[in-house]
Amino acid sequence: MASTDTSTAAKDAVEGGDGGRPADDTAGLEAGLDALESVEPRRTPLRQTLLQKVLPPVVAVLLVVAVWQLLVTLRIVDDPTKLPAPSDVWAEIEESWLQGELLGYIWTSVSRGLLGFLLALAIGTPLGLLVARVRFVRAALGPILSGLQSLPSVAWVPPAVIWLGLNNSMMYAVILLGAVPSIANGLVSGVDQVPPLFLRAGRTLGATGLKGAWHIVMPAALPGYVAGMKQGWAFSWRSLMAAEIIASSPDLGIGLGQLLENGRNASSMSLVFLAIILILVVGIAIDLLIFSPLERRILRGRGLLVKS
Repeated sequence: MASTDTSTAAKDAVEGGDGGRPADDTAGLEAGLDALESVEPRRTPLRQTLLQKVLPPVVAVLLVVAVWQLLVTLRIVDDPTKLPAPSDVWAEIEESWLQGELLGYIWTSVSRGLLGFLLALAIGTPLGLLVARVRFVRAALGPILSGLQSLPSVAWVPPAVIWLGLNNSMMYAVILLGAVPSIANGLVSGVDQVPPLFLRAGRTLGATGLKGAWHIVMPAALPGYVAGMKQGWAFSWRSLMAAEIIASSPDLGIGLGQLLENGRNASSMSLVFLAIILILVVGIAIDLLIFSPLERRILRGRGLLVKS
C-alpha cells in the first residue's frame, strides 16, 4: 500500500507541482507551434513599402546626381569632354526619345540578353544536375566549370567572331559561354546543400532517377539554383555588353553596348553616360522585377525570410 501511494505521488509530482515542468513545457511548446501556424500573412501597407523599399534608392540616386552637378558647377572637373553636366545627358535622352530610337536601343539588347539567358538556362540546368549527381562527371567537369566562371566574358568575343562571324549567333555564343557555368555551379551548390534525409525519404517512396531529381532534388535545391540564375543573368548581360562593344556591324543593329562604343568614337561623353545609365537601369530592373520577387517567394515558403 505504501509503495502504491509512493508511485502515485511520484506520478503526480511529474505531472504537476514543482516537478510538473516537463508537462508544462510540452504544453507551452504546442501552444507556441499552434500560434505560429495560425499567423496569417499580412500585406505590407503601401506607405511602408514606399518608405522602406522605394525611398532609399531614390534618395541615393538624387545624392549622386547632386554631387555630380556640384562637381560641374564648382568647376572641380571643368572639362565637359570628361564629365558632362546632368542636363547634357538628359538632353541626349530627350533627343533619342524624340527620334524614336531610345526604346530600340534598349529592346535590341534586352531581347538578345533574355533569349541568351533562357538558352543558358536550358543548357546549364541539366548540366548542373549531371555534375551534382554523377561523381565521375563532377571530377571531370567541376574544375572546368569553375575555371570558365572565372574567365572574363570579353575573352570569348574574338574566337566567337572568328568561328561564327559578325552575327547574332556570335552574340548568343558569348552569352552561353559566360552564363552556363554560373547557372550550373549555382545548381551544384544548391544540390550539395540538400539534406541527405530528403534523398533517403525520396528513395523510400520510389522517387529515383529523373523522378527523384524533379520531385526531390530540384525543389530542395531551389535557393541555390535561384542564386545561380541571378549570377547567370549578370554574366549574360555583361557578356552581351562586351560582345556589342567589340563586335560592331550594321547588320546587328544598335544595342546599348554599340551605343556606348559610338559615344566613344564620337568623343561624346554625354552619349557615353547615357549608354552607361541605360545599361545600369536595365540590369537593375530585371533583377527587381524577376529575380528578387522569385527569391523572396522561395525563401518565404521555406521560412527563411524574416521580416523585421
